[in-house]
Amino acid sequence: MENALTLDKVSKSFGDVIAVDALSAAIPQGCIYGFLGPNGAGKTTTIRMIMSILYPDSGCISVLGNTNPEAVKDRLGYLPEEKGLYKKMKVIDLITYFGRLKGLPARSARPEALELLNRWGLGNWADKKCDALSKGMGQKVQIISTLLHDPELVILDEPFSGLDPVNVDVVRDVVLQMKRDGKTVIFSTHIMSQAEQMCDYIMLVNGGQKLLDGSLAEVKQSGDKSIIIDYDGPGNVFQGLPGVTSVNDAGKQVELSLADDADPQEILARLIGKVTIRRFDMSEPSLHEIFIRTVGGAS
Repeated sequence: MENALTLDKVSKSFGDVIAVDALSAAIPQGCIYGFLGPNGAGKTTTIRMIMSILYPDSGCISVLGNTNPEAVKDRLGYLPEEKGLYKKMKVIDLITYFGRLKGLPARSARPEALELLNRWGLGNWADKKCDALSKGMGQKVQIISTLLHDPELVILDEPFSGLDPVNVDVVRDVVLQMKRDGKTVIFSTHIMSQAEQMCDYIMLVNGGQKLLDGSLAEVKQSGDKSIIIDYDGPGNVFQGLPGVTSVNDAGKQVELSLADDADPQEILARLIGKVTIRRFDMSEPSLHEIFIRTVGGAS
């Protein structure tokens, strides 16, 4: 399978601050790729280099087979992290404008914009000014503007920011449909549950450096086994259990990371009578737990 994007030892500094440090990655065509890391990890800087907003100090970037990303800009869709609408423009005019910037002819940009607005439940807002939109509606309008010209490679920087659960599902379904249509989707996030539900491949970065990458299945299989417990009762009972290397307690659900020689039955026996157990499952580690272990170990 050909790669939609490759990064080869790409670095970028701002003064004495190294934002991206010799980063390499290969992103296959037709996949959903999660670009993960804490705030300040270098994700947005890397995306801006892919989009030719910034240029690397060293290394090479190839986008859709072209080492000059500017040459393929009309085949890319980009939703930046810093959201912004021209507040006094009408919604339909804004989306049409961005479509024309990406090469759509005027005769088709406007009807296609209206079709997407209707599909996303915003048809009644087409002639409203952008400053009348809620935060969630504004995010949807910007995603529509990103997708109007039918890009081959779509980069979404924190696309779920500001969306309520209903619209999170709407955006998720759009991303999954793009994959079914053969598009490549890269999205950055620091919310691991979103990436775990959607991604074929992930890369985890921190401090501008790659900590791990690969298919989601490979990344999860490389970690220690875990036990997921849904419970009611005091969380302090999970401390000091035999064979448990770490405890990630969310209050009603806890994830216990296990040493190789841990005995889940002994752990269960220790807990009976101390908490009410509603679920007790052996599992691969969650992406959230892998993130905590990996980023914590690199700090």
